[in-house]
Amino acid sequence: MSAARGRPRTGGTTRFLLFAAVIGVVVAFGFMAFRNVNNQVGAAPDFEGPGSGNALLHVEAGDSLGIVGDRLYDIGTIASTRAFTSAAAGTSVEGIQPGYYQVQQEMSAAAAVEALSDPQNRVGFIDVKPGARLLDTVVVGGDPEKGIYTLIAEATCTRDLDAPDNDPTCRHPNEIVDAAVQVDPAALGVPEWAINEVQAAPDPVRRLEGLISPGVHNIDPSAEPVEILRQLIVSSTASYDSTGLVPASEQIGLTPYQVVTAASLVEKEGTLEDFDKVARVILNRLDAPMQLQFDSTVNYALADQEIATTDADRGARTPWNTYAMDGLPYGPIGSPGLDALRAMENPAEGPWLYFVTVDMNGTTVFTDNYPEHEQNQSLAIANGVLASGR
Repeated sequence: MSAARGRPRTGGTTRFLLFAAVIGVVVAFGFMAFRNVNNQVGAAPDFEGPGSGNALLHVEAGDSLGIVGDRLYDIGTIASTRAFTSAAAGTSVEGIQPGYYQVQQEMSAAAAVEALSDPQNRVGFIDVKPGARLLDTVVVGGDPEKGIYTLIAEATCTRDLDAPDNDPTCRHPNEIVDAAVQVDPAALGVPEWAINEVQAAPDPVRRLEGLISPGVHNIDPSAEPVEILRQLIVSSTASYDSTGLVPASEQIGLTPYQVVTAASLVEKEGTLEDFDKVARVILNRLDAPMQLQFDSTVNYALADQEIATTDADRGARTPWNTYAMDGLPYGPIGSPGLDALRAMENPAEGPWLYFVTVDMNGTTVFTDNYPEHEQNQSLAIANGVLASGR
């Protein structure tokens, strides 16, 4: 059809699109205006009572009290941000920590403040200690230590706030283990510098050892195990990389994965003030070359662990026992803290080849000759440091 016979077909389409755009702007403006009036004009709208049902609030780092109020409003917990900020002023909620919180819907602002002040309502919180391991550890003469898999499972626990006396709903640690074992490492966020080692790990259950960094982690308790592990590993990798891990590894002649492995030995074998010396001992022994012979690597494969190890344990061939193998263990024997990692990246200067803790105060002595080391070991035994609790 020629233009002379009528208006182009596109004219009506254009008018329709413009009309739709105007309507969209009007609707959006109306919603914003309603919310603005709802929050700022007259008495602040507020629900009554403790509310009902279950909702999950995510507080991010840097969120102001107003932003927290907006998030509560968006999930249907409060009737207005202004009512919440007024109720929260001067309370501990003003400094609310990032993380996930269980709340209910249609709560009064005061009830919401009270709910956020209750530590039981904080969920998805994991505190990984330096040296922590993936699996639970049985310590001879001491209390069992929860592994990271168990900590993750516990962090997924949520309560039915309408029936608070009921048992919480939690992931089982085996669900976390299954994801760690069965899912492709790349999908779990494993960094490129660790992919090959993780794929070839001699114990699939432990193949992610050392890749979840110590510190406070906040996970979405409703997320799938794969996503939880991915979040933890990606954030931990960023933390490790922030120390200059990759360039530092090149300078000391190790791969990044080996530096993390060595740092896990530093974490287990030394005290903070001696981390850089222990790091130097590791490098000196690797350069010699001579076996590392660290009891922490013997313990890693044992069901029951303590400082003193037996001749039989030290003679057992495992992928980690540095008494029965040359060089570093196959992989990390725990999660190294950033202090241990930085010490491995920046070791002290010295000729030391041996060290031993000689008293219960943690005093550690270093030497470059074995006769002196034997004397130091005798002192440690006399002081009960190397005594067995078996």
